[in-house]
Amino acid sequence: MMIRYAYSKLAAAAALLPLAAPVRADSGWGLLNMTPGVTDISRKIYALHMEVFWICVGIGVVVFGWMIWSLIAFRKSKGAVADTSLVHNTKIEILWTAIPVFILIAMAVPAARTLVDIEDTRNTELTIKVTGFQWGWNYDYLDDGVNYFSRLDRASDAARQLLSGIDPTTVPNYLLSVDHPLVVPAGVKVRLLITGADVIHSWWVPAFGLKKDAIPGFINELWFRVDPDKTGLYRGQCVELCGRDHGFMPIVVDVRSKADFSAWLKATAAEQKQAAANAPAATPAAG
Repeated sequence: MMIRYAYSKLAAAAALLPLAAPVRADSGWGLLNMTPGVTDISRKIYALHMEVFWICVGIGVVVFGWMIWSLIAFRKSKGAVADTSLVHNTKIEILWTAIPVFILIAMAVPAARTLVDIEDTRNTELTIKVTGFQWGWNYDYLDDGVNYFSRLDRASDAARQLLSGIDPTTVPNYLLSVDHPLVVPAGVKVRLLITGADVIHSWWVPAFGLKKDAIPGFINELWFRVDPDKTGLYRGQCVELCGRDHGFMPIVVDVRSKADFSAWLKATAAEQKQAAANAPAATPAAG
């Protein structure tokens, strides 16, 4: 009886496995490296990454090349005898201390320059407050009277439910689509003021090269300027483990031309203003 019961449980689990299996992501050698992205900052970060990478490759070639040559040239079969009386060599110690110092300086200078650029939020043309909550995002265009919530789209939300019967592979951009994306103009320096409403979240769009934690009671800043010719949708996710539905609060940024963005902003502001005017007044609480 126990064996039969266990077998029935295993069969039920096997039947549910296709529903629980994750959607296959793109793969390949070309996806192992960082990408240049579509913003000024993302390209600077990529350039810094590649510079440090090739420095590390050079160090590896020299160190391991020297080791391999030493093992071959001074092997016992060629009559090499171990030196058991190694002595202090001041010149060698100065040399192997100075070389790493110069290497670190060579990496520190461009790294510091990039970090300064990342934090430079001067001369921004659009400021948006981003608030993370369990589990979604609120976008507030501070100077334009537009405010809305962004949550996982209905198709993905329906497919993710246990025993939904929906094949996730049939849902476009499964778990990476939202009902209301963040809309920004291309070619404009955008500043985000990022905070949290409940727990720590983290706003991240890989193509922009930046991410910032959304911490309750604290405001972080980041900025980006998408290239004028790179309009379209860019997707990201919360990358701070924030609770049960952490994996279901994606980020979508809709980058539009300046003219399209201005028209959208004006229409949305008017629509929200009209909706607020038509909303019934709150009933006073009984005293």
